This record gives sequence, C-alpha cells and structure tokens, in this order.
Amino acid sequence: MGLDMLLDPAFLNSVPRFLTPILLAALGGAICERAGVFNIALEGFILVGAFCAVLGSYFLGSEWWGALAAMAGGVIMGLLFAEFHLRRKGDGIVVSIGLNLFAAGLTVYLLRAIFDVSGAFRDPGIRGFSPIHIPGLSQVPVLGPFLSGQSILFYLAVAAALALQIFFARHRLGLRIRAAGENPAGLVAGGVNPNRVRLWALVMCGALCGLAGAQLSIANVNLFVENMSAGRGWIAVVAVLLTRGHPIAVLLIALLFGFVDSFSFRVQGLGLPQQFSDMMPYLATLIVLLALSAWRKAKVA
Repeated sequence: MGLDMLLDPAFLNSVPRFLTPILLAALGGAICERAGVFNIALEGFILVGAFCAVLGSYFLGSEWWGALAAMAGGVIMGLLFAEFHLRRKGDGIVVSIGLNLFAAGLTVYLLRAIFDVSGAFRDPGIRGFSPIHIPGLSQVPVLGPFLSGQSILFYLAVAAALALQIFFARHRLGLRIRAAGENPAGLVAGGVNPNRVRLWALVMCGALCGLAGAQLSIANVNLFVENMSAGRGWIAVVAVLLTRGHPIAVLLIALLFGFVDSFSFRVQGLGLPQQFSDMMPYLATLIVLLALSAWRKAKVA
C-alpha cells in the first residue's frame, strides 16, 4: 500500500465519483447553515433525488430530464421541510429525522409500485451521464486522471462551490441569506421576512441535493438501489458543521471525504474485511471532528 497505489490513474479517476455527491449535498447544507436553518435531512434529500433521477431518465429518455427530475424531487423535499419547520414551527432536528425516514420509506414503496421490483431497479432504458474526456488533460500526470473523464455533474459541483463563494459575498440574495442566519432582526428592520429568505435557501439546498442523488444513480451507475445514499448525507452534514458553511472549505473537506470513500473501496482488494472498509469514511469523519475540536480549543487558549 505505497504511494504508487494512491497515484494510480484508476484510483485518481474514481475519487471525483465519490466526491461529487458529498460536495453537492454539503453545498446545499451550507446554504441552509448560512441562513440559520439546521438541516440534517440531507440524506433523505439525496435519496429522493437519486430515485427521481432514475424515474425521469427512464420515462423521459434523457439523462438531462433525469437531472431535472432529481432537482424537482429535492426541491419538493425542501418545501416539505419549510412547511413543517418554518410555517408550522416544528423542531428542525425532529423534522429532519422525519423526512429522512419518509424518504427511505417512500422510495422503497415507489420502487415496488412503479417498477414492480424490490431491492434495485436497473434497465437499459435508464440513460446516464457519460464521462467527459478533456483533450490533452488526460495525459497530465495526477491531475489528468482526476479531472478528465468525469460526469458533467462533477464540473458543475466544483463550479457551484466557487459560485457560492461569490454569491454569499456579492449577490443580494446571498447577503440576505447570511443576514437570516447572523442577524435576522436586521432583515426584519429592512422589511424582509427572514423565513422567506430561508425558504429560498431550502429550495436551493433541495436542488443541489437532488443533483447529488443524480450523480449516484445516473452518473456513477445507471440504476437505483434502496437506501443508495448510504450515509453520504450524514457525511455532508459533518462537512457543513466543520466548515460552518463556507463553500471553499466545504470543497476541501468534501475532497478529503471523497478520497477516503474511494480508498475504502480500494482496500477491499487487499483482503481486509468489508466491515472495516465500510467503516473508513465514518472513522475519517470522527478523526477530523476530533482534530478540529482540539485545534479550536488550542486557538481559544
């Protein structure tokens, strides 16, 4: 398990496939975090997005319709969150857990009701995103295999991280989202309803999480599996908490988790138990949390 294994082109090419869903979901969570909405329902948002992506791709015959359907599914989940949390004043944690359970049950039910299968649905009619090979870049050592040959959603995710950094600093809605989280009384004084701003934040979060689900179901593979989000939403929540919703920091943390997630699959070929490889992303999450907590305490002292 040397450096050559970590710089292997096949391994480097696989990292963005694991990075993208975490990054997209974490960026959605970052918008909620900056708006003052404690949203830990990202797991359910991703799962619904993954199912809707397959639904749209299969029935409408296009991966782009699948991505739009995934965004629509995520937005609907965001509106449900807004209904129970913003309008009906439900506790954010309770609403999040309820939506995660709702998403898990709903996708299993719809899988049986629409496709008459259980466990997984795969079909040649599901259209997925093809890798984009950038001429010349694939020959560059290290960066070439990492950046070339990825789905369009990977490039959109990286662009979204950079765009959100500018959005929070310059755009009127971005500034209002920050104010909703930092100084909602100031928004009220300016005649702006903070809950309306938070509603927009949840809609944007839902759209990004929907794309995260689309990456899983019609970019990484062309199928839907029950509970295929597999804890990535929770890892995205941790990324948001670690970075306090700053997009560039979210990108770097998501890169770390994507690297570990990909590496966990690679070590299965070394004869290690599958349970250990499955544990690696969450172990990395705990290590990062402990290290950051120690660093913050040292900084205060």
